[in-house]
Amino acid sequence: MALLSWILFLVIFLTRKIYHHYVSRGVKERVIIYYNRKIIHVFAGALAAILTPFIFTNVYIPFALAMILAVVSYLPYRIGKLNYWYQVPENMFDVHFCIMWGLSTLLGKLVFDDWWIGIVPVLYMSLGDAVTGIVRNYMFGRRTKSWWGNLAMLAVCVPIGSILGLNGVVAAVVASVLEHYEYKWIDDNITVPLSAFLLIIIPNLIW
Repeated sequence: MALLSWILFLVIFLTRKIYHHYVSRGVKERVIIYYNRKIIHVFAGALAAILTPFIFTNVYIPFALAMILAVVSYLPYRIGKLNYWYQVPENMFDVHFCIMWGLSTLLGKLVFDDWWIGIVPVLYMSLGDAVTGIVRNYMFGRRTKSWWGNLAMLAVCVPIGSILGLNGVVAAVVASVLEHYEYKWIDDNITVPLSAFLLIIIPNLIW
């Protein structure tokens, strides 16, 4: 409950304060929105992922919390009243983030009895994608794709992936490349953790 409270405080209160602080000083709204999204990636998604193996014994609890947060993220889009400090009408990818966080964590622990098999792909999505977004936002001042961002993501993800050995490193490289590409209904919050998860588990299934 303390972890959930922190995430809600960050998403609903703290990032809104950051938004108003910088917009009032002339920073473009979309720039702050995407910085806020990456702040949430790191200090909600990544922090929760790292803490999960140490504070939970039942995988269904973090999964349920992730689904609750997915609903909390989706409702503003549904009712047409967005959390304007981090949400934009054409991009519901924050909902995908919550869903993939929960599914990856659930399957890693449930199928392989290993928290990190599910959490490492989540860290690629939360930490790796956050770094690439921050780099691109700083360089271009808008949401766009750039290989400079992907190189930054690779530098973050490879050390994380080494926790799981060669499988994790290969998954880090592939995920860092795939993040560069985005389609209308499938964004990098899906392709990054999904591809990484599959590349990590397939060798385990074969051997």
